Amino acid sequence: MTAAALAVLAPPGGAAANPSPGPAPATPVCEVRDSRLTEISGMAATDDGYVVVNDGADDEARRRIFFLDPRCAVVRTVSYPSRPRDTEDLAVGADGTVWVADTGDNDRSRQTVAVWKLAPGTDRPVLYRMAYPDGPHDSEALLVTADNRPVIVTKYSAVLYAPSADLRPGATTPLAKVGQVRLPASTTSNPFSALGRTAVTGAATAPDGRRVVLRTYADAFEFDVADGDLIGALTGGTPRVTPLPDEPQGESITFSADGRSLLTLSETADQPAGTWPRLLRYPLTAGATPATPRATPEPTARAAGDRAGSPGGVAVASVVAAGGLGLGLVVVAVLVLARSRRARRR
Repeated sequence: MTAAALAVLAPPGGAAANPSPGPAPATPVCEVRDSRLTEISGMAATDDGYVVVNDGADDEARRRIFFLDPRCAVVRTVSYPSRPRDTEDLAVGADGTVWVADTGDNDRSRQTVAVWKLAPGTDRPVLYRMAYPDGPHDSEALLVTADNRPVIVTKYSAVLYAPSADLRPGATTPLAKVGQVRLPASTTSNPFSALGRTAVTGAATAPDGRRVVLRTYADAFEFDVADGDLIGALTGGTPRVTPLPDEPQGESITFSADGRSLLTLSETADQPAGTWPRLLRYPLTAGATPATPRATPEPTARAAGDRAGSPGGVAVASVVAAGGLGLGLVVVAVLVLARSRRARRR
């Protein structure tokens, strides 16, 4: 990718980042050796393991919320009462409810997106539909505010959307734009080059709610949250950066249950046979202060976490819309996109 292309693909006016001493080595925790879990898109750490979701909905066996033990073995699954479209991330509410973001839209063709809520102690997620005010977006990251309001982060522009009214089953709630994140520029090595450094593929909140993190295919950006103001932290804060170099297709991130580290999982669908998703632990960047983990009421409802599809055609549209770029640059962008795995049809 040329320097000009990198400048266009990076969010304009990116915020300055706190300096980082360089990549800290990741520590492998365990491998997810289950053939249903090769496209993990969202993850959350719990007191007794992890909870994850796939992004694919074509295979019925993969359409589950999966609960893992500390060694990454599947110990329980929860089915959806109807077919999800493209589940991309996990988050947890203050009351312990697990939220699943059904917001993936590689083709930008969905009239509505949705969240699924799994209440503490239940085995049946409830569907809540939402609609963007300005047309479809591909979104792969979800956060939940202290007052249980879901916040969707779009993949290529890092725009924040939240419901403009209370969610209701059987109804479609309008979304409103509530801000935009300006991520710092990055040079971290990743399979998707410059595009991978700007695509937001996951998000998570620390157990005590005082920190929030967004990830791309290349880096994790950690913001401090003051007085529960998650939106203010993301739109006005200066993040600490943890490089996540060369993960095969990094889609998921969560804080550890004790709040002392970041955990990531990558998709492995297009990796060589026998490659399993590896749970990796990264130490928090200098300046972060671990806090007491937030208590949650039920084992089924302790989460905070993500996935999203491969970089899609929307990036090319964004490059062209940026203005003044020649055909050659567009072709370069297309070639970068061609390195991503096969496009999923939704």
